[in-house]
Amino acid sequence: MFSRLQSTLSRVALIKQIAVGLVIGILIAVFAPGAIPAVSILGDLFVKALKGVAPVLVFFLVMNAMAQRKENAEGSMKPVVMLYIIGTFCASLVGVTMSFLFPTTLTLQVAPDTQLAPPSGIIQVLHNLILSVVDNPVAALMNANYIGILAWAIIFGIALKSMGSGTTKTCLNDIAAAITKVVTWVIHFAPLGIMGLVAESVGTAGLGALIGYVQLLGVLIGSYFIVALVMNPAIVFARLHVNPYPLVLTTLRESGVYAFFTRSSAANIPVNLTLCRRLGLNPDLFTISIPLGATINMAGASITISVLALAAANTLGINVDLPTALLLCLVATVGACGASGVAGGSLLLIPVACASFGIGNDISMQVVGVGFIISVLEDACETALNSSSDVLFTATAEFAERRKEGTFHKEDMVPHDAAE
Repeated sequence: MFSRLQSTLSRVALIKQIAVGLVIGILIAVFAPGAIPAVSILGDLFVKALKGVAPVLVFFLVMNAMAQRKENAEGSMKPVVMLYIIGTFCASLVGVTMSFLFPTTLTLQVAPDTQLAPPSGIIQVLHNLILSVVDNPVAALMNANYIGILAWAIIFGIALKSMGSGTTKTCLNDIAAAITKVVTWVIHFAPLGIMGLVAESVGTAGLGALIGYVQLLGVLIGSYFIVALVMNPAIVFARLHVNPYPLVLTTLRESGVYAFFTRSSAANIPVNLTLCRRLGLNPDLFTISIPLGATINMAGASITISVLALAAANTLGINVDLPTALLLCLVATVGACGASGVAGGSLLLIPVACASFGIGNDISMQVVGVGFIISVLEDACETALNSSSDVLFTATAEFAERRKEGTFHKEDMVPHDAAE
């Protein structure tokens, strides 16, 4: 009976199973709220399993990629990193523009949380980011410090490439394949996990706390959608000169949906690696670019920082001119790239941006408090944009190279069903 059920499920696309789980989760939250505590365990288990396996997966995949790396792979990361930076900066421009078109003010009555410790400036953000590179490798794995994991995996991989025997490299390749297999098992529990996450979110958080911040949420979510459906496709079109939406919609559907409900770029790394594999991308590239993107490709974070900083300026009656707005875009871009290295993520980078307007820490921390109130929706949308664009820009960089070589086909922009 179990094998028959497994065979039936294998014939149904995973995204369709997730859609069913989503609907069931909503129905449970509305009609059987008493079952939410039990069902939410499934969501917690799913997210924790993804977070647990992701650091080990990244470490061994990157180390294996570097150990098996071919010499002609040098420099292939540069186009991806450039797309990450361009995408993050353009997203901050969208956030600033939306804030000017729809100026938002806040009711700053949230008491500052003295336990929060935002960085004192961009220098500290960069300082934290650089120090995380040389973190103890065991501590990096335990604390999911992906900058440290990447750095040590690359170092060990380079060492194994020159010192490891053929048997060692084969063993490392087998370990990487085995961990990848474990990840596919975890991902196939996504429908149950999403069901639990949705039931908990709808049943316990609700939308009541968000009513007072409808306009702010509208500006933020509108900016996320403009970046996802207009700006990012424009960047892809500029590189590939073909209709970008098959690839854009694929990444949003198969990466963004997971990230929206898990609200964790780290937990979404295995999902993104699987999608890259289904798109037929080069493992030497995506095994490094995806975890790197989860750390520095933060378009959604740059929008959050810039919009909330301008909302604070509008509330205090501060006139923001064009040069100051451009400076804010730069600050938001640099801050967003270092957001994952700061406890609290993008919200705790808001005081850094507010400082460029001369806004004191007491006021800016109240803005951070507002950010936490709306994070039920804001953080989910931000993570979906961040994580889906990791795959989008990784694929775009590789497809652009294939286009130059004359080996790119439009069909490449759709994942292979065989890997479903």
